[in-house]
Amino acid sequence: MRFLLQLPPPVSFFIVSAITTFFALAGVYLVRKKYSADVLKENHEVAAIIFNAFGLFYGVMVAFVVFVTWSGYDEATKDLQLEASEALDIFHIAGAFPDPANKIIRQGLRDYVAAVYNDEVPRLSEGDISLYSGGAHTNLRTLFSQIDTPTLPNKELYAESLRCLNNLAQYRRLRIFAGNDTIPPVIWLVLLVGGLFAVSYTFFFGMKNIKTQYLLTTTLTVMISSILFLIYVLDHPFTGTSKVSLEPLRQAMATMQKQ
Repeated sequence: MRFLLQLPPPVSFFIVSAITTFFALAGVYLVRKKYSADVLKENHEVAAIIFNAFGLFYGVMVAFVVFVTWSGYDEATKDLQLEASEALDIFHIAGAFPDPANKIIRQGLRDYVAAVYNDEVPRLSEGDISLYSGGAHTNLRTLFSQIDTPTLPNKELYAESLRCLNNLAQYRRLRIFAGNDTIPPVIWLVLLVGGLFAVSYTFFFGMKNIKTQYLLTTTLTVMISSILFLIYVLDHPFTGTSKVSLEPLRQAMATMQKQ
């Protein structure tokens, strides 16, 4: 389903809703072809009680999953912003280092932000976390380790830059972990099966006006499929057209290039 994330949100949501609605309406048609409205009405009272109880439990679970995925999406956004902010802080601190350390560190930071923007984020969109143990941050740490600290006039400023470097590593790790699927397959199984049951219940309500039943089934199907696809989108914060904004990285790169 990843290709749907690359489409504009209205298009992807329409495709998901259209496909699921087609099968739902086909189910209503087949059931009503086999059973008349009068036969189905005999079970309305019991079916309504079960449907209400099931809808309550399913609704609570879906709401909880939406909350968790939205929180994860929000955390991924914050982690990226903080990562870009820490990179800028180190860049400005490095300006106080003597030559050639300041130029080397600043160029390393330019390379780091460019690598995150051009390499790491695109790889995260494909679910690749192999860059966790290496990547641009390792090169940046190497540059810091090569600085001749005894020659630095301000040891406190250097210590502050190391603290920012550690924070940068932390936000990078959080960003990498946030870019992966956070919902276990077993929860997806329960969500999908529950959605299937919820829609299938509407097949066995016998309304005299079949068009009204088609309309109600369509409404429920579109709502459930849209919410489930929303969960899928939020579970992939660095993929597709609805991904986390990379504007903080672009602004950081622009600021570093000016100096």
